[in-house]
Amino acid sequence: MGLTPTDELYPPVQYGGLWLLLAAGILIVIVGVIALIVLLTRPPKPRAERTEPERPTAERLQRLRSDYLQRIDAVERAYGEGHITARRANAELSRLTRAFVNDYTGLATPVMSLDELEAHDVHPALVDALRRHYYPSLFRGGPVIDPAAGASAAREVVNAWH
Repeated sequence: MGLTPTDELYPPVQYGGLWLLLAAGILIVIVGVIALIVLLTRPPKPRAERTEPERPTAERLQRLRSDYLQRIDAVERAYGEGHITARRANAELSRLTRAFVNDYTGLATPVMSLDELEAHDVHPALVDALRRHYYPSLFRGGPVIDPAAGASAAREVVNAWH
């Protein structure tokens, strides 16, 4: 197994420096593409970790309150006139209270669970309304809680923020 005269040994530096630069360039491009893919496919930070938005001015808060109180009245009226069921009325009231808090604070309350809301220390009026009126009406198999009580709780949520 020795070397025969036809076998040649090549020195370690048989290729020019251009090939080495080309290989290094290709590796840099591959690493860059992978880093870009990882960076672009990462999920966004949760809203709680972002900076808090400015609280609305007193004038804007008054407009928000007026708008949401009218919407609550409309849901209560639609239920009273028989246009929607009690379950649907409570679902709408739950949606409205969460949307109000979202509009006021910037916190993504419409997509948060009750546990997440408690962890973010939202106003107790919202947590209480969800726990006592809306969740039992929407998720419990028994009779639905009267939407009039839910509307009252929704008004309390809207008026509790300052």
